[in-house]
Amino acid sequence: MVAILRPLWAYRGFILGSVKREFQSKYRESLLGGAWMVINPLAMIVVYTVIFSQVMKARLPGVDSTFAYSIYLCAGVLTWGLFAEISGRAQNIFLENANLLKKLSFPRLCLPTVVVLNALLNFSIIFGLFTGFLVITGTFPGWVYLALAPLLLIQVAFAIGLGISLGVLNVFFRDVGQLFGVILQFWFWLTPIVYPATILPEFARPLMDYNPLASLMAAYQTILVNGQWPDWQSLWLVTLLAALFSAIGLRLFRKHAGEMVDEL
Repeated sequence: MVAILRPLWAYRGFILGSVKREFQSKYRESLLGGAWMVINPLAMIVVYTVIFSQVMKARLPGVDSTFAYSIYLCAGVLTWGLFAEISGRAQNIFLENANLLKKLSFPRLCLPTVVVLNALLNFSIIFGLFTGFLVITGTFPGWVYLALAPLLLIQVAFAIGLGISLGVLNVFFRDVGQLFGVILQFWFWLTPIVYPATILPEFARPLMDYNPLASLMAAYQTILVNGQWPDWQSLWLVTLLAALFSAIGLRLFRKHAGEMVDEL
């Protein structure tokens, strides 16, 4: 681990500069600039709250709260967005930076690090607004909110491990990126994010045990909707896969780093 972190720390200026440039480039030509980082998620939260809580009167089974379903929805959609952004961008990171990899000498793991930091920056802004919504509506979960930290750590490790593994393969087999995009869409709808798992048929519920993100989303929803500590034991699969994919991704990267530059 130290061998990995040391070169990243040495190139921290390059990493932070890349994060800053990418963040600024998103809104460079827009009139409102970085304000869109606030407007877009705020609009989403308002739409979810007004449409589902006030217009459709959507309610969660067993939860007596006007905002329960909109919180449930945001808890899943926002955290899924973090996973999708990290894994989706990481799988293309080497292809997108082919010229940089060929012309400059720097630790290649700087690129996935930039992806993670950018995604976390975007997520922190969005989730910060969502947290403000929880406070204003009197639905803030209290101390159990701190349990989000280990969940995010597991999710980021799983996303970047999976993303790097696919990113290396995508250099040699370009269909990998296209296929994962399709899988990601199915994966979203096969995970209880916009619907509670209780509405699934009896035969389908046990299948959720094989979906690593189902338990992770359920943990987020337990904290933010019910204000309760998550079932830590239910996270063994996603934690195991996070460690496994991180190890596989690093191994593939180290083994094929030189070949990737030639292939690019």
